Amino acid sequence: MKTPLAVEEGGTSRRTCVAAMVCAAIALTLLAACGSDSAAASGVQTCSASTTFPASALSTVTTDSGKLRVAIHSAPYQPLIAGLECLELVVTDSSTGSTVDGLTIAMTPWMPAMDHGASGTPQVTALGQGRYVFTNVSLFMAGEWELRTTLSEPSTGQAPEPEDSVEPTFNVD
Repeated sequence: MKTPLAVEEGGTSRRTCVAAMVCAAIALTLLAACGSDSAAASGVQTCSASTTFPASALSTVTTDSGKLRVAIHSAPYQPLIAGLECLELVVTDSSTGSTVDGLTIAMTPWMPAMDHGASGTPQVTALGQGRYVFTNVSLFMAGEWELRTTLSEPSTGQAPEPEDSVEPTFNVD
């Protein structure tokens, strides 16, 4: 009859084996956390509307109508990595190059290979001079992502202005 402290054939008690497995699991968890951005891993937003963005755009795209150009800058990482990101969109008129203010912009991060989006909704803050900052942009796994974005001008009191859209695609590491 074995007791709880009985020694197995290899000379190790069952409790020692269990303790070693628990310690190994904890160590692996800690090592995995070291390989990721702690703020992104914890779900804490690492940027705000006052974040400084790189001068060079991650990408510049033209909307479906051709009327607007959208330069996209990212923080805290450019290029993008998996986690929470902050994106600045600088919107200009394609024909004049002047910045465009007063737009209503909505964004849905979408991962086409997995046919799903992110669980959170990015929040937008208009800063003026054509600048719109999105926080809570959750690109939670590596792979190809689309930023399905609609832009619309405010209504003039008559019929609502038509929407325009753009879907820039990025690889997230």
